[in-house]
Amino acid sequence: MKHQATPYFSFDGQARNALEYYKEVFEGEVLGVQTFGEADFPSPPEIADHIMHAQFKKRELFFMMSDSFPGQAPTAGNQVSLVLELESEEDINMYYERLSEKGTVIMELQDTFWGAIYAKVKDPYGINWDLNFTKP
Repeated sequence: MKHQATPYFSFDGQARNALEYYKEVFEGEVLGVQTFGEADFPSPPEIADHIMHAQFKKRELFFMMSDSFPGQAPTAGNQVSLVLELESEEDINMYYERLSEKGTVIMELQDTFWGAIYAKVKDPYGINWDLNFTKP
């Protein structure tokens, strides 16, 4: 059986903006969005429009996200990176360009000693993306 860990991003009121950003970058689809106001869960009225749970998918790329509950704001850090194993040089160039447009380049797109083209970019929401295309 193949196991796949699913990334889950937590935001401090920015989940909707982040979801739209990822939709634009990866050209995927939002599978579902539920707000705190729509959920059968006691929550303060000021977060009624915040996302309680959302899912995003583009082929094998799948992740979920939500806004945090008041008083439980997440902190951005570098303890998690998401690795995208890309299928072509065209794909890695496209995602690098899109992510670096509003993000921060940590490692420029470059040839590597492991036989790949690689880059690392932190997006505007603090998520690190490792882009890798292994040359044939």
